[in-house]
Amino acid sequence: MVVIGLGTSAPEFLVSGVAAARGDTGIAVGNLVGSNILNLTLILGVAGLIGSVAVTSAVIRREVPLAVAAVVVLAFLAWAGLSPMTGAVLAVCAVGAVILLLRWAARGRGDRELAEDVEEFTDAPATVDVPVAVSALPGWVEPVRAVLALAGVLGGAQLLVGNAAEIAADIGVSQVIIGFTLVAVGTSLPELVTAIAGQRRGESDLVVGNLFGSNLFNSLIGGAIVGLASGDAPAQAGVALLVAMILTSGLAWALLRRGLTLNRFEGAALLAAYVLTLPMLLST
Repeated sequence: MVVIGLGTSAPEFLVSGVAAARGDTGIAVGNLVGSNILNLTLILGVAGLIGSVAVTSAVIRREVPLAVAAVVVLAFLAWAGLSPMTGAVLAVCAVGAVILLLRWAARGRGDRELAEDVEEFTDAPATVDVPVAVSALPGWVEPVRAVLALAGVLGGAQLLVGNAAEIAADIGVSQVIIGFTLVAVGTSLPELVTAIAGQRRGESDLVVGNLFGSNLFNSLIGGAIVGLASGDAPAQAGVALLVAMILTSGLAWALLRRGLTLNRFEGAALLAAYVLTLPMLLST
């Protein structure tokens, strides 16, 4: 939930932060809300269609309710307006959530199997069809490549946000709609890839932890970044869209608690729930 959830949320942080700093607050908040809805409807639904998502760890009893609570906090503050003040509140909540997650992890009660799954998933080498020679490049090359990659990601985020804002203006729709659809789908691709890979390997706890962990960090850290970067133009979203975010989070939690298994029929129901959220955009 911490390692993979935080890692796959990095695109949301960067894109929403760039959008807020540019004054495109609708794209910023729409991206966060849209990603949270996508994670627990479209992506979790796809995982359920691949195979039953069985939850056997303490994640469903502890971390998942924490993630749902974070979504509720984001919804309330996004309704009021994400400003530097509310951003500071979310930052404090984020620190508290991370400390709580690390304390739970340190106890190690009932999470050993999940920890082993995460370690196996992150340490597994890539499968290739041809031998790959060991790199003979000097050691200084890797830090340079990392810096260049970071610059590329920043440039990509700037390009995505700039074009998304132009699309919204050209077709005459609100930035929240573009953030909820186009931008959110793009930034949620890491969660989708991780969920499919984890589910195909039978590591359902990792899938659930990743998606709910991503929502936790999107809501608290992503919301804090948007609030602190928004300045005098608070980022807000419509009530209907925020309610849809809360309801989809509650629906996914309820389905997983019911027998600790998400079957294919319930996965299809989550996909249908995503489709049903789209009309909510009309009231934003």
